[in-house]
Amino acid sequence: MARPDKAATVAELTEHFSSSAAVVLTEYRGLKVKDLKELRRSLGTDATYAVTKNTLTTIAAREAGIDGLDDSLSGPTAIAFINGDVATVAKGLRDFAKAHPALVIKGGVMDGRVLDAESVKKLADLESRDVLLAKMAGAMQANLAKAVYLIAAPLAQAARALGALEAARAEGQSQDSADVESAPEAAAAADTAEAVTSDTTDAASAAE
Repeated sequence: MARPDKAATVAELTEHFSSSAAVVLTEYRGLKVKDLKELRRSLGTDATYAVTKNTLTTIAAREAGIDGLDDSLSGPTAIAFINGDVATVAKGLRDFAKAHPALVIKGGVMDGRVLDAESVKKLADLESRDVLLAKMAGAMQANLAKAVYLIAAPLAQAARALGALEAARAEGQSQDSADVESAPEAAAAADTAEAVTSDTTDAASAAE
C-alpha cells in the first residue's frame, strides 16, 4: 500500500475509533466471503464491519488516544465499529460466532477503555436500548400517575374545605339578613308597648 493510501486509511480508522460508541475486534480466519457478507447484513446499520491491517490499526488507535490493543491485533483482524446500539451488535456477533466458530472475538474498546474478549461477550447480556427505553417509559408513566394522585388528593381536600367554608359563609350571611329584617319589627313592637303603658298611666291619673 502506497504511503498516501496508508495515511488515508489511518486517518479513516482514527475517525472510526474516535466516533464509535464501541469497537469490537475479531479474527475471521476461516470465514468465507459469503459469511462476511452475511455478518455485515446481520449487523445492519448499527455497525460497520471492516477487515483491517494490524499495523495501521495500531497507529490509528494510538492516534485516537487508545493504548493496549497490541495483544488483540494479531492474526487476521476485522473490526466492528459500532455506531448504534452496543448490546444489539454484541449479541449479533456472539450469535454469529456460535453459528460460525471461525469468528473469534478478540477484544474491544468502549468509552476509551480496552476490553478483553470476556468483557465484550458480557455486553451481549445487556438489555438493548429499546428495552431500556420501554422500561424507563413504564417507570415514568407509573411515577406520573402516582404524582397526579398525590397532587389531586390535596386539591380535592382543599376543594372540600373551600366548599364547607362557602357554605358556612352563606349560612352566616343568611342569619345576618334575618337579624336585619327582624330589627324594625322589634322596634315597632317596643314602641307599641311603650304607647300602651303611657295611655294606661294617663287613664289612671284621670280617675284619681
